[in-house]
Amino acid sequence: MRWRDGRESDNIEDRRGMGIPRGAKVGGVGGLGLLVIVLIGMFFGIDPSVILQSVPQTQAPPVSAKRGGQPARNDDQRKFVAVVLAETEDVWQGVFQRAGRRYVPPKLVLYSGAVESACGIAGYATGPFYCPSDHKVYLDLTFFEDMQTRFGASGDFAQAYVIAHEVGHHVQTLLGISRKVREAQSRVGAAERNRLSVRIELQADCFAGVWAHQAHKSRQILEAGDIEEGLNAASAIGDDRIMRRTRGYVVPDAFTHGTSVQRARWFKRGFDQGSIQACDTFRVDQL
Repeated sequence: MRWRDGRESDNIEDRRGMGIPRGAKVGGVGGLGLLVIVLIGMFFGIDPSVILQSVPQTQAPPVSAKRGGQPARNDDQRKFVAVVLAETEDVWQGVFQRAGRRYVPPKLVLYSGAVESACGIAGYATGPFYCPSDHKVYLDLTFFEDMQTRFGASGDFAQAYVIAHEVGHHVQTLLGISRKVREAQSRVGAAERNRLSVRIELQADCFAGVWAHQAHKSRQILEAGDIEEGLNAASAIGDDRIMRRTRGYVVPDAFTHGTSVQRARWFKRGFDQGSIQACDTFRVDQL
C-alpha cells in the first residue's frame, strides 16, 4: 500500500502509556471475562456497550498500561494509522458531499492495555472497536501483531482494512443505520439479534471495500497483492473460522459477524462496485 507520502489525519487521540482514571466504572469482568467478550463480539464489535454495560460494575483502581510503555509520538505505526484515517476522511467526505450530506469524521484513539470509552472500559483482548456513543474508534496497535501471528493476516493493507471496517461503523452511525438496527434488535430474540448483527458487520466490510475502491481511484494507493491481503484478513476473522479455533465446532445461530466467505465476499463487492448502494446487506436474501 502506498501511504508514505499521504496526509496525516489530525483526528488521532494518542493515549498509549496512560492508565485508566481512578474510580472509573469497570465492568465486573477480569481478563478471562474480557476474553469471553471478545469471543462473543468476534473482535470487531460495533457497540461494546451492549456487552460491557450489561455486566455488574465496580469501582476499580487505575489500570496500568504496561504493554510497551510510553511510545515515541512520531513512531511509524502511528503515522500509518494517521494516513489511513486521513484516506477514509477524504473518501467519505466526498461520498457524503455528492449525496448532499456532511461527513463528520471520527476520532481514532490509540491505547495500550486498557482504555475508557463512552461505551465502557475495554482491555486489549476486546480488540479494535467503534463506540457510537462518542464517535470514536479504539485501537491497541499490538492487535496488528496478533493479526499476523494468530490469524495469518499480514500486510499493511490488512491493517488498513481493520481501520476502514471500524470507520464503516461510524458511517453507519451517521446514516442512522446503526440506530435502526439496535431498535430492531431490542424487539426480537437472540437468534434474530445475531442475524441483524451479521448484516451490519458485513455492511461495514462492504464499506471498507468502497473506501479502498474510491481511495485507489483518487490517489492510486494500492499495490499488487493489497486486495488479496484485505480479503485474507476478512476471511481470517469469520465467525466460523474463529469458532473452530476456539470451540472446535461451529454454531451458526451464534454468528455475529458472518462467515469467512461472507466477509470476504462483501468486502470484494464494495471494492468492485465502489458504491454504498452496493452494500445494502438488509435487502438481500443470500448473504
